[in-house]
Amino acid sequence: MKEFWSSRIRDLTPYTPGEQPKERRYIKLNTNENPYPPSPRAIAAIQAEAGERLRLYPDPEGTPLVQALAKRYGVAENQIFVGNGSDEVLAFAFQAFFDPGAEIVFPDITYSFYPVYAGMFGIRYRTVPLRRDFTVPVEQLYGGNDGVVLANPNAPTGMELDWNALRGVLEHNPDVTVIVDEAYVDFGGTSALPLIREYPNLLVVQTTSKSRALAGLRVGFAFGNANLISALNCVKNSINSYTLDRLAIAGAAAAVEDEEYFRTQCAKVIHTREETARRLSQLGFHVLPSKSNFLFVSHDEHPASELFSALRENGILVRYFAQPRIDNFLRISIGTDEDMRTLVKTMGKLTGKD
Repeated sequence: MKEFWSSRIRDLTPYTPGEQPKERRYIKLNTNENPYPPSPRAIAAIQAEAGERLRLYPDPEGTPLVQALAKRYGVAENQIFVGNGSDEVLAFAFQAFFDPGAEIVFPDITYSFYPVYAGMFGIRYRTVPLRRDFTVPVEQLYGGNDGVVLANPNAPTGMELDWNALRGVLEHNPDVTVIVDEAYVDFGGTSALPLIREYPNLLVVQTTSKSRALAGLRVGFAFGNANLISALNCVKNSINSYTLDRLAIAGAAAAVEDEEYFRTQCAKVIHTREETARRLSQLGFHVLPSKSNFLFVSHDEHPASELFSALRENGILVRYFAQPRIDNFLRISIGTDEDMRTLVKTMGKLTGKD
């Protein structure tokens, strides 16, 4: 029964987040969280901010964080927008750049929040099927649309679209906004950020949740020219001027400033990812090339749905998507070396290769 619901959401299917278990302890490889703690400098900054000043509203502009990002990425402060996680930034972007009734385009296998946002805001969308090898047929994104949204590296495949291909998308869509969602770019990908100098229609969205281990703090940000950032601020200040609290601003700014810790932790995840991919391949798994903090894998002889359930019974959570074309794949977040050794050992037992 959906009495009193608006027509806009009555038939909407909301996004389903990864399971956050409460009844027992698992090796949790299902939500792409960082297996390592945040920067000690971030923790110290949060603790220092958690005092008497919490009675006051935070800086609506998130100035300390914006300044830290500007310095770290070499852009002007008016080219940066900060919000409550990259999901909120993306939601604001859909409202800021795509009119109700407009038709946007994105791949058919990608972050499943995109169609939810489209439905929520009355935006039509067209999906472009990925090739059989899960690469993006970029020519099918050339024009004939009112906006383009690309996750790069893609989710849930983890595969990256190279700069030349991305530049082609931008060249062929000069009059609409192109959003590049880079939630996982820090794990070996190449950011499109430098291209904002050439393309006034490019918005690059990133997050502190993955590479800076601040998923629980909820801080995302976007880069684009001043015009795009002004549009995002217009939407934000029409909904909630205070999207980031004092603790989030302080913690995220300190994490951005701690470059050495950031690089070290990303390198550890990348090394573990590559070693896990190699060992799973030895067990007969097909492992897509990943530039993210997860692997997308399948096995010819063992259905993904059965492996998903068996792993759960063995205390390991991974992500399974029961949808066409990828229903024989598992998405496996990269945990600690110990976590991944346990995963591989369990996979060996389940596939008879131990």
